[in-house]
Amino acid sequence: MQKIELLAPAGNLEKLIIAFDYGADAVYLGAKKFSLRNLADNFSLDDLKKAKDIALKKDKKIYLTLNIFPYNEDLEELPEFIEKHKKFCDAFIISDAGIINLCKEIAPEIPLHLSTQANTTNYLSTKFWYNQGIKRINLARELCLNDIKTIREKVPEVELEVFIHGAMCMALSGRCLLSNFLTGRASNKGECTHPCRWKYYFIEETRPNQIFEINEDNRGIYLFNSKDLCGIFYLKDLIEIGVNSLKIEGRMKSIYYVANVIRVYRRAIDEYYENPENFKIKNEWLEELKLVSHRDYTKGFFEKRNNIDTQNIESSKYIRNADFVGVIVGIDNKKITIQARNKILIGEKLQIITQDFKNYDIIINEAYDLNNNKLEVIQPNMLFIIPRKDLWLNKNAILRRINFLK
Repeated sequence: MQKIELLAPAGNLEKLIIAFDYGADAVYLGAKKFSLRNLADNFSLDDLKKAKDIALKKDKKIYLTLNIFPYNEDLEELPEFIEKHKKFCDAFIISDAGIINLCKEIAPEIPLHLSTQANTTNYLSTKFWYNQGIKRINLARELCLNDIKTIREKVPEVELEVFIHGAMCMALSGRCLLSNFLTGRASNKGECTHPCRWKYYFIEETRPNQIFEINEDNRGIYLFNSKDLCGIFYLKDLIEIGVNSLKIEGRMKSIYYVANVIRVYRRAIDEYYENPENFKIKNEWLEELKLVSHRDYTKGFFEKRNNIDTQNIESSKYIRNADFVGVIVGIDNKKITIQARNKILIGEKLQIITQDFKNYDIIINEAYDLNNNKLEVIQPNMLFIIPRKDLWLNKNAILRRINFLK
């Protein structure tokens, strides 16, 4: 049985390396233009060449996002862009019918994946897109399991991809104009300012100078604010329906987020295939997912389409039970070299997470700079060295500070 693909976000080259290292089968990423995440670092052409070399060595795949909704002026640069980038990806992710035709003309050898932005909610649309040459469809997030199952049964030829974890948009599969109207920055061209997360109050038309709060705790109301999706509970269902790929949201997230979420879903997928009949969601997986920065979790629409639990009307704040403080960049028999990503105090207790789903508590009792000077405090972005202890570690293991770890 071919395993379901685990598809990870890669906002830059470092995140791509981490995603592959922690178990992703493929990544999706954006170049410097035509991606719906223009505020991410994204990939230059040189970065993309390096990424492709890494992917080939690891037998992984790269999917390049071309999923903006373009205007006429955007089309001028697209042919050259497609020509230059086609050699360095395994598929294009597209929303717009015009870009689909353009890719078929310029790069007919590159498979086409349809973005969730295209709002594919039924089997007739699925069949239509397949007949246009689409190899894979990322289904609308608003579908329940029965919807997905029907599409799978009616259109067995096409690959199906489903978002399983990460931030969700309050608009139908992300088609939102709030950012356009309120800030002049187009959400469907990669410039979303996330006004759905802002606080809102209301004014009654006959009393324009009075601003009313809707709730009583002075935090405003979050009319448009979605919780974050945590769909691990439906992993078994989605595999057995015949979904081909499970997608993690998060090109703007940290490498710690990417690493920890990917390793959880990697472990869950592998354990399912080892023993499908007795597969159960483990509490340790859920606890790990709570240790990345997230808003309140929801199970999304997998059980029912109209799930009011997806909206978070009380707060848009992130929950941060752990802080990303460093990544191991070098290791030998005597020492470990770490790049700090947050301030670290000598004597504090941290935790190291590894690619093989192990966690090690560690106290930084001594640390040195690269000139072997002893450090009293470690500042963000500093490279520092600690003595190697009896820990089985690899490069790219990550240090975190758990906020309730004493």
